[in-house]
Amino acid sequence: MTRPGVPAWVPAARALACRPPAASRLPFVVAGQSVGTVAEGVLDEIASMPPDSFNSLLLKSEHKGALAWHLDCAAGDATAALALLAAALRRAGRCGPWRDEQLAVCNAAGERIGTVERGAVRALGIATRAVHLVASAPDGRLWVQQRALTKPSHPGRWDTLMGGMVSAQDTVESALARETWEEAGLHIAALQGVAHGGPVGFSRPGDDGEGAGYMVERIDWFHATVPEGMVPVNQDGEVERFDLLATADVHARLERGEFTPEAALVLAGFYGW
Repeated sequence: MTRPGVPAWVPAARALACRPPAASRLPFVVAGQSVGTVAEGVLDEIASMPPDSFNSLLLKSEHKGALAWHLDCAAGDATAALALLAAALRRAGRCGPWRDEQLAVCNAAGERIGTVERGAVRALGIATRAVHLVASAPDGRLWVQQRALTKPSHPGRWDTLMGGMVSAQDTVESALARETWEEAGLHIAALQGVAHGGPVGFSRPGDDGEGAGYMVERIDWFHATVPEGMVPVNQDGEVERFDLLATADVHARLERGEFTPEAALVLAGFYGW
């Protein structure tokens, strides 16, 4: 039952954000450690492709009592082996957009095993991290962005002031600072009352890799106030425009489903829903 005051769209959005895979997936194991999952058939296809090195690198065998796909490499060679696999997935049309950006690949304990191209993480079911910034004006209105019409995901949809991935070179804090500058042209140190708001989790089927993707992501969202007279200006070409909205206008757009799924749940957390 929905709590009093919580809009009806919120529990539905949370349910859509936490769904099992659409089809059977096998554990994906790198250097002996489970780091993700892969849809049935995808790595069978890759294992049969050149280069021949995949005949020894990519193996299907038992792991902790269940059948799993193994990228068989020494721990220090995991990044190089993952790069070969990502390139093969790309050739097979099983990757998301290729960004030449490395993301961390971690085991269940959060220990880094290696890194991999961002475009391959959903096909391999590898968990990712992201940051969002909910930014208010001093009068309580909210800064929001419209995503560029050329974005590969959710083009033209509304978003928080900033949302971006935590790269392999980042901490959560450095990703927050970098993405806030790239997307909004604002320095974190110039904002007031920057505070961590909480986490939002996603685990759901994705469209990447011809439907073979699975998204597992933790978003850490932050809140801050943009001082009077300071206006966001996009730096990286990924934002169509910014709007400064009254609370009622933000709520109306959320009700109409105009925000990305990620931004909608971040804002639900911000409003205490």
